[in-house]
Amino acid sequence: MSAAPRRAPSLLESFNFAFEGVIHVLRTQRNMRIHFGIAAAVLIAAVALGVGRIELIALLIAISFVLIAEMINSALEAGIDVATTSFDPLAKLAKDIAAGAVLIATVNAVAVGYLVFSDAVFNRSSRVIERLRDAPSELTLIALVLTIILVLATKAYTGRGTPLRGGLPSGHAAVAFGGWMAVTQVVGDTTHWFLVSSLTLLMAVLVVQTRLEAGVHSFLEVTYGALLGSLAVLVMFQVFG
Repeated sequence: MSAAPRRAPSLLESFNFAFEGVIHVLRTQRNMRIHFGIAAAVLIAAVALGVGRIELIALLIAISFVLIAEMINSALEAGIDVATTSFDPLAKLAKDIAAGAVLIATVNAVAVGYLVFSDAVFNRSSRVIERLRDAPSELTLIALVLTIILVLATKAYTGRGTPLRGGLPSGHAAVAFGGWMAVTQVVGDTTHWFLVSSLTLLMAVLVVQTRLEAGVHSFLEVTYGALLGSLAVLVMFQVFG
């Protein structure tokens, strides 16, 4: 006795299956979650910057292209994993080709995003840069905050020391020499810039000396911190100052 023919899913069931597929990919695929997050950020930025209708359509097409390519890639990988139980060069090649399709879609989306946002971002960033140039105190504060962030990130990466004591690099040395570099940049065009810069440098060296004498840091750690702080602030002033 033959089995009864399987009933075709209704329209509502078909939509449910499709949503289940999207949810499954979001739950199991890290890259899909990254793409969704970036897509949401891009759309919010587009609304905030007031891009035109044509530009918004281009963004939506590019975003959809990336998401579709990622889902096809995930479906293809799942199918290959079911069909093969051991390593197969052709299966690997198929996965690589599908991943390449995602890469092409992503590069296209980046290009579209650049073309859409470049003018708006450039105009706004130009106003911010002009404001920073007219307010060296604000630029100094931003540069020192950036230095602290770099110190914490480096300590987290190396796993040495605590945020406020020990480890590579020395946060005290980074902030002290960053402050010296900021003062040197701010007073660079004044009559007594050399005297002010020298006194600030002396204070930075004294800070480093106290860390060495207390045995909190090694010479390498304070040297790295001094270079990190000086270069971070110098780059900020060279770019924005």
